[in-house]
Amino acid sequence: MSAPVTEDLLIVGAGGFARETAQAVRDVAAADAARGRAPRWRLAGHLDDDPALHGREVDGVPVPGGCELVHELPAARVVVCVGSPRDYAVRARLVRRLGLPVDRYATVVHPTAAVSGSSAAGPGSVLLAHCVLTAGVRVGSHVAVMPQVVLTHEDEVGDFATLASGVRLGGGVRVGRGAYVGAGALVREYAGIGAWSLTGMGSTVLGDVPAGEVWAGSPARLLRPAGAAALAELAREAGGPGGALRGPAGDAPVPAGAPAHGTEDGTGPNGRRSETRMESPVV
Repeated sequence: MSAPVTEDLLIVGAGGFARETAQAVRDVAAADAARGRAPRWRLAGHLDDDPALHGREVDGVPVPGGCELVHELPAARVVVCVGSPRDYAVRARLVRRLGLPVDRYATVVHPTAAVSGSSAAGPGSVLLAHCVLTAGVRVGSHVAVMPQVVLTHEDEVGDFATLASGVRLGGGVRVGRGAYVGAGALVREYAGIGAWSLTGMGSTVLGDVPAGEVWAGSPARLLRPAGAAALAELAREAGGPGGALRGPAGDAPVPAGAPAHGTEDGTGPNGRRSETRMESPVV
């Protein structure tokens, strides 16, 4: 058997999630070294659209330039680590913008994560410290699984979803594409979290959360429609497989022109969206 080859890894973004991922990569390298193996990855740098960071370091990792540099380093693997409750659709937009083939994306799993042999995570996903995937769990692509998340039997998590720290999902839960589940939320078994919805931190979800809505509380209840960026993703995917505008319980589609409240769109004063520089979470 040939020895494993160390690959360069680029982290798109330089905010909190990106820094946590960089630390996870260091921890993976330390675990590899403790087992006498070559490290899986060599941190090649953060890529960020904020020009103030270019040529600097973030926690000792260089920031050589903006996101488009991924195309100039074709041998490097990539993870896209951006997003916050203010704009949790940004990761999907950025992956679409970069247009990389699937095999460019790495899957980062912290060495303290417990991932069963019957569970799997897709390309571009990040599983941080002490998260647990018990049995038959399926995590899609470009999913952020933050520390101490517990996914139990037969949970399914769609592409681009975010599970903030301490989330607990009962068995058979379905988390839709791009959904954001806030820190410490508890989701009852077999409930559905609709595509591009947001569930607030500390919420107790006892039933289905429809697509494109913000729910919070204990028990969780509707607060308002999702923000403009999330609703734009719903509208974009309306004709896709499975009917992206419908929630897990078959609720009515969210109109493309539905009002959006409570989520900023991330644009700066010049109208240009900075996809990698996100505000701190507020939900």
